[in-house]
Amino acid sequence: MSPKVPPVVFDDDNPEWTEQDFARARRGDDIPEHIRAAFPKAGKRGRPVGSTSSNKTQVALRIDNDTIARFKAGGPGWQSRMNEALRKAAGL
Repeated sequence: MSPKVPPVVFDDDNPEWTEQDFARARRGDDIPEHIRAAFPKAGKRGRPVGSTSSNKTQVALRIDNDTIARFKAGGPGWQSRMNEALRKAAGL
């Protein structure tokens, strides 16, 4: 049985480009700087350069759900906070 193909959806607010649209289109670097400044770059994705420290090792642990939930509730950076708590508990 072949997979179902989703139906084509036409969006009146975002019509398909015509030949005229392509002819008027400009490359991003052709747009004046004052206009480009209004659309800041998103930045690079992924782990920051140099963040992979040689003194860290990736491991798989089984940790209680309530413990994970407590650290995650603190928001982004919960892994670093958990690492710091482990270091403190180990007397490091």
